[in-house]
Amino acid sequence: MNQGTPQTSGPNEKGPVPHASVMLDPHMIEHAAAHDHVHEHVEPIPWKTGDVGAVKPIDRDTSWSLPAPKGASKKDPDAMARAERARTSGLEDALGFGTPAEHSKNAVMAAAAVTAPAAAAKKAPPKKRKLPGSGIPARRSIRALMWVRRASQIFFFALFMYFLFQTGFHGSFAASADTPVRLPLPVEAFLLADPFVTAMTVLSTHTVYRGLLWSVGLLALTLVFGRVFCGWICPFGTLHHFFGWILPSRHGRGASRVEANKTHGYQAAKYYLMYAFLLAAVAGSAIGGLLDPICVAVRAIGLGVIPGVQYMMHRGLGAVQDVPARPIQTAADHTQDVLARAVWGSHQFYFHQTWLIVFLLVAVLFMNRFIPRFWCRVLCPLGAFLGVFARFALFGMEKDHAKCTDCNLCLVNCQGADSPQGGVKWRQDECHMCLNCENACPEDVIKFRFLPNRKSATVVPDLQRRTLLATTAAGAAFIPAARIADSLDVNYHSKVIRPPGAVEERAFLERCIRCAECMKVCPNNALHPAMFEAGVEGLWTPILIARIGYCEHSCVLCGQVCPTGAIQKITEKEKLGQGVPPVKIGTAFYDHGRCLPWSMQTPCIVCEEFCPTSPKAIWVEEVEAPMREKTPGPDGEQPAMKTVKLQRPHVDPSLCIGCGACEKVCPVQDQPAVYITSVGESRSKSNVILLENTNYNQKS
Repeated sequence: MNQGTPQTSGPNEKGPVPHASVMLDPHMIEHAAAHDHVHEHVEPIPWKTGDVGAVKPIDRDTSWSLPAPKGASKKDPDAMARAERARTSGLEDALGFGTPAEHSKNAVMAAAAVTAPAAAAKKAPPKKRKLPGSGIPARRSIRALMWVRRASQIFFFALFMYFLFQTGFHGSFAASADTPVRLPLPVEAFLLADPFVTAMTVLSTHTVYRGLLWSVGLLALTLVFGRVFCGWICPFGTLHHFFGWILPSRHGRGASRVEANKTHGYQAAKYYLMYAFLLAAVAGSAIGGLLDPICVAVRAIGLGVIPGVQYMMHRGLGAVQDVPARPIQTAADHTQDVLARAVWGSHQFYFHQTWLIVFLLVAVLFMNRFIPRFWCRVLCPLGAFLGVFARFALFGMEKDHAKCTDCNLCLVNCQGADSPQGGVKWRQDECHMCLNCENACPEDVIKFRFLPNRKSATVVPDLQRRTLLATTAAGAAFIPAARIADSLDVNYHSKVIRPPGAVEERAFLERCIRCAECMKVCPNNALHPAMFEAGVEGLWTPILIARIGYCEHSCVLCGQVCPTGAIQKITEKEKLGQGVPPVKIGTAFYDHGRCLPWSMQTPCIVCEEFCPTSPKAIWVEEVEAPMREKTPGPDGEQPAMKTVKLQRPHVDPSLCIGCGACEKVCPVQDQPAVYITSVGESRSKSNVILLENTNYNQKS
């Protein structure tokens, strides 16, 4: 029968009957009905359901089954196999139904039904994703630049982390000062290129530290391309970009996402902070380093995240080493060695009160769930500083407002909340140059180009004059308010021991940006962020805690990585006093009530053995002292007395450099019997202990 011209048969005529575009063979139906008294049968084609349209192919529907041929049972695998083939392929002749001609016809039809979808799938072209709106694709150059931007973010973040891992010494120090120890890489490079750090240093010291001239290049880049540093280079900004992508709030989608990415008044907070920190720098303090993004990244990741990961890895690999399998133990040992050489030191590092630093990092990262790039939009003083210069950028956005259909796709993908949508002016000072808006726009509204038309852009930050005056006044007034407290002039804390090479305290506060590079590089874990030992102005500045680690005798790495000159770049010979007086950071004292040879007549000279100076600053006095026996006498009498020879330690303050080695190794726990204070430090003319050639009342 010709399938192209279907025929209709009457009720008494035999022949194929068309139904729902499917050819039905009455011979097959009658043959199958003859078996109904043997097997329960579900109709193979549901023509009584009333459904309109093509019926499901029988080889895709498993809710029905054809009757098995006579004699077929579970014990007859061949017959059951033929029935299974009939159920899956629809070839009735597999069961032995019909004539040979019908077998051939059914086989051809079934084969065509099976192969037709596959052939159609091969010929059909793949469906293209329909773009919203007019569907105008972004320029090829913009699409390429987006991928370049992503690659740039990954590269600079990886470079930052590599420098941070390399901010440490993994070798050993030589006893001779003729063998200098230096880091092979400029690990402080990101801080040297930070223009906000440069601005604070210039305003507070009225000088430009030579290494900070690299920041001029970043300012030049900003004057050409705008805040490209924020969207392409900044490692802390990339970290927030990443967490905003992987941790979005379920409430921060759709309309909520669009609303969050609109320009809001709270974005002006970073400008108020920037001006307050700059006025504080004019008053003589670089306290703005507390919120500088590069300083925050080095401080939080270097002092909190890396030691935390080190702690967990050490515990985890230690547990793996207990597994009684030689290959697993070997792999764990090799992993420990690789991490100790490339990522962190050979021993666990601990830092004073870093819980607060880590907590603040987690808090600002968590805020990205609600406001994408919260830090960059609201708090970052470096971003605000670059935004001031971005108003003069040669590269920017043009908008054709008449084409905008308010689809808000540009807002959904915006990173800077800079008003890329049509009908409003673009905020050039807020734009991170991520180019997401032009790539997402389906109406060809947005174009980034050199020398754009400024009619649709706002280049001046929208700041409230009174609020600006109030914040700048607060920044200028903060320093006198902090310094009239007793922590600097009249009640200087004895435990504020600065690193070797540090400048005088007031000059130190003018230059120190709290970046924690010196703490990260210290090989003995001796330098730590201060809490309020140095007053509120000295928050997170470096101090030496000798009980945790001592200052290595020939190490000057802290000065090598300091980006602002708060710690001078001295040489090993200058520190050890070869040709010049040695650098002193404090003086050791003894608590005779806790010292074992002095108070308990117990021999101990550990401090003298570890004293690194030559001649030794700790010398011992040999004495004979009475001592009771450890056991009582007979009948509960007093223990017998005996005489013991002891070596009682003393300190020579003219030779002591305050390195803290004696305090570190003192066997008396909790409070050591020998301790270091800052008195006698070389950098101060008033914090002295020996009064020769010194005016006792002189103030620094």
